[in-house]
Amino acid sequence: MPSEPPVLKTLLGDYANTRALRAGRLPNELFSLDYDPVKTPNRAFKRVVRELSFDVAELALVTYLQARAYGKPLVLMPAVIGAGRHQHHCLVCHVDRPLTASQLQGRRVGIRAYAQTTVTWVRGIVSDDYGVNLDGVHWVTAEDGHLAEFPDPAGVVRDDSGRNAFESLVAGDLDAAIIGTDLPDDPRLVPILPQPHQAAQTWAQRHGLIPINHMVVVREDLCRKRPDIVRAVYQTLLASKAEADAQRPSDQPDLTPFGVEPNRQALEVLIRYAHEQRLIPRRFSVDEIFEDFHQITGL
Repeated sequence: MPSEPPVLKTLLGDYANTRALRAGRLPNELFSLDYDPVKTPNRAFKRVVRELSFDVAELALVTYLQARAYGKPLVLMPAVIGAGRHQHHCLVCHVDRPLTASQLQGRRVGIRAYAQTTVTWVRGIVSDDYGVNLDGVHWVTAEDGHLAEFPDPAGVVRDDSGRNAFESLVAGDLDAAIIGTDLPDDPRLVPILPQPHQAAQTWAQRHGLIPINHMVVVREDLCRKRPDIVRAVYQTLLASKAEADAQRPSDQPDLTPFGVEPNRQALEVLIRYAHEQRLIPRRFSVDEIFEDFHQITGL
């Protein structure tokens, strides 16, 4: 009597490119997926890297880079989950207390966590393109990072009030904030970077990339024991993406690229930013971070 296929503990958000998979339209005879009920996957990223709670998991890229630096047994798939997005508009201030990028020196800037991927993108952009000395900014965090081993750098301050960056900014305790997917549509917030959406388009064209935030990781032991399952998971994710792509207007860019080459430029820039911001001890190469995936799965 054949054994039942393994059930993989899975952390995967509900996005356009995961909807077909989550809806059960892409069953596979080699495995089934047991989805964690958390509504916002990033709230479970600590469990991914601290407890190794999932066989398959969506994970923020800077968190993965740090996990690799600390030897966590996780293998990165070249599969973007959710969607890449422009980041220039995420740096905001209060409409009654306007700032320019050059005025960020010596100011209190709120962030959810120091190693957050959106924060890493924005810091890199303002450093490269607007001449901001990142060490001259007073970073104020609302929580610790996903990796227990990575402490906030010296000089980073924790806001223990229980408020998020938006609430502290509105209260006047912050001069600016970097807010990602939680950025509210509130008239009290204005972007610091001028014409942020146009600036982001120009920046993306110059670099030849869309900033990406999340990819998929799998546990190393699953890769070693059942590479056939890991190959099947990747192919199923790709099929789910294909269903979403079929609904995407032809004049819109692909915000969820799969494969190494379509993501190479974005990853090279993000790895450089992470290293320059002392989030990782050295600059990994893009080929290096996917070496395990290729060797184990043959893909």
